[in-house]
Amino acid sequence: MKKKTLFLLSLVGCLVPFAAFADGTGEASAVLSDSEIWNKGVDEYRQGLYTNACATLQPLMLSRTHGARAAELVGAIRHGERKNAAAENPVEALAAAESAMNAMQITLRANPADERIRRNFTRAADGIGELRQAAHVAKVLKDAAGQQAGQIVAQALAETRAIMEEQKHVFTNSPADTIAKSEALAKRAAKVADALIPVKQSIAASVTNEQQAAYIVNDIENTRTAIGNAETKLADLSPDADIDLANAESAFYRFRKMTISPPDAIDEDIIAQTNAFADIPEFNSRPWQGEALDFTRAFRAGFPQWASQYEQQAQADTNKPPFTKEAQAEISALATEVEKKQIELAKSELPHIQQECLEMLERIRELLPKDNNSQNGQDGKNNQNQNQNQDQNKDRDKQDGEDDQNKDDSQQDENKDPGQQEEKQQSAQEPKDQKDVDDLLRKALERSAEHENDKKERARKMPPRPNERDW
Repeated sequence: MKKKTLFLLSLVGCLVPFAAFADGTGEASAVLSDSEIWNKGVDEYRQGLYTNACATLQPLMLSRTHGARAAELVGAIRHGERKNAAAENPVEALAAAESAMNAMQITLRANPADERIRRNFTRAADGIGELRQAAHVAKVLKDAAGQQAGQIVAQALAETRAIMEEQKHVFTNSPADTIAKSEALAKRAAKVADALIPVKQSIAASVTNEQQAAYIVNDIENTRTAIGNAETKLADLSPDADIDLANAESAFYRFRKMTISPPDAIDEDIIAQTNAFADIPEFNSRPWQGEALDFTRAFRAGFPQWASQYEQQAQADTNKPPFTKEAQAEISALATEVEKKQIELAKSELPHIQQECLEMLERIRELLPKDNNSQNGQDGKNNQNQNQNQDQNKDRDKQDGEDDQNKDDSQQDENKDPGQQEEKQQSAQEPKDQKDVDDLLRKALERSAEHENDKKERARKMPPRPNERDW
């Protein structure tokens, strides 16, 4: 009995210091009752210490005796924070609004017939949808910071086309897989719609004509609506989603032309002109020859400013290759001539003119400055070095084989008459030297012929097979 009593006394002795310093201040503090917590929170509220008041009263919101009053006061504080943060920080405003609405809901459940509390709950819940949209827009803009509009549009266009292709085959799966794949495509479509948020801001800011800006903004909103409809139909397993996806793809393609850089415009121009030359079936009811003309015009419109900016960057960065005035003049002349020919091709498709356009577009791409540190250039250089090494290894192996053969012949000749051996060595020396010369000449002629064939091949610019071509 005495041992048990001593154990309880020692346990109480351990718990007393823990309770005394439970508030972390180092001073003894007793456990506060709900009434004391309420009074403390009210005092902090009256002193203007709203953050402290919320921290004090929030644990009290589940109390049977003071929960409703504490929730109402917390809701009022958080509603004020929402108003202060709404204009500057939509994310913080949304968090405050949702907290205020949840707190007022607790109060309303405790007093469902109180009209004043009903009005307060309505005020707290009012505009939550708009705040959620504003917070979402702010997050998307933050994530897209530093990205060019053209880059965002290109990614959204590629993703839309990928969704279109996958949507064609989604109903060929089992019911469970069809549902899962459709829901996944719907989520991807929602992300594509988000790409229009920074694009809208960028394009609208870059257009000085108010009427044109209003038209573009309306076009972007219609595109968002189309993608939203596609998202809903994909989630509902509706096969009609392909119509909305096709409309969205056409809109993204228009935005691509508006935001594309001149080098990318030339690449797209070559693809479209090649597809027109190869008579590839049009995609999404767009003729390739008309698309080639659009990209040529986009290139001509953006090239002067792009060339000026590149010159300034090249002056500041010595690693950038130069871009001479002569090259710029030749590019401008070629682009003008290509546009004239493509206008003629829009009326009647003539293969020889299409080939001339391709040759001039390739020449423009060749004249545009290229980054010396680009991966493609390094890969090409590595491949060239690898081919040269292979040629050298082949020549070395061939020479080694000839040396081995000569060694065998000499060993056989050692067993013969020394006089005859000397005569054979003298007679064989001259043909060997002549053979080396002939081999060198033959290799030079072969390499020259290969070089000429490569030049002719580049000049012809025969289009690749349809399955090797992009959209």
